[in-house]
Amino acid sequence: MKKIQIGSQEAQVGEVDELCGALADEVEALIQSRAEAGKFAVLGLATGSTPLPLYAELIRRHREEGLSFANVISFNLDEYEGLGRDHERSYWCEMWENLFDHVDVDPENVSVPPSLSDDPDRAATEYEAAIQAAGGIDWQLLGIGGEGHIGFNEKGSALDSRTRRVTLARKTIIDAAPSFGGEENVPTHAITMGVASILEAKRIVLMARGASKKEIVHLAISGEVGPDVPASFLQNHKNVGWFLDGDAAGS
Repeated sequence: MKKIQIGSQEAQVGEVDELCGALADEVEALIQSRAEAGKFAVLGLATGSTPLPLYAELIRRHREEGLSFANVISFNLDEYEGLGRDHERSYWCEMWENLFDHVDVDPENVSVPPSLSDDPDRAATEYEAAIQAAGGIDWQLLGIGGEGHIGFNEKGSALDSRTRRVTLARKTIIDAAPSFGGEENVPTHAITMGVASILEAKRIVLMARGASKKEIVHLAISGEVGPDVPASFLQNHKNVGWFLDGDAAGS
């Protein structure tokens, strides 16, 4: 793995297994240091295809090296509205299938924004409060959308935005359509952590893979900071890591 400079930011570039190994090292060190202090490690997690190799590596370390998740509290970035936890495309379902079912995390310590709620605005406020009650997020994992969204903070999301109900952008719906069997099946709304919620994490890492992400990654890392590319707000975080494969880095 090598380091490259993109604008004023330094990025880690390597093969997927190298990137996931480095990120898993961070997670393991955090979990173990908190366990030694008798405390919980609070992880902010993401869904999608990008983090799957990382989750596979964490599962391997649990099974083969004894990495325990017993002192982990997790909060996921976002969730589609209206699917319910049992829906195969819900992020709740994806997280259990791809990580939680395979490690020793306490189910009571796993949180994903509610997909079904009589009052989504209240549910979002309560989710934000739960993060604060846990002491805030220690380590936040992010991917990046085609137009620079982090979580479901679409283009135009404000720097001071908090966990809230959002309307999904047309491109987000189009991108999700294949996994839902067509655009008509993709939810139009979601609950997402806000930009401010994400930026309060003590450590943030953004992982991006594939040539399709090259242009938006460079805009996020070295372009103008602002709501047109919500990921650009990360430039001002004091402890952010950019983890890119060669295609996403353009190297």
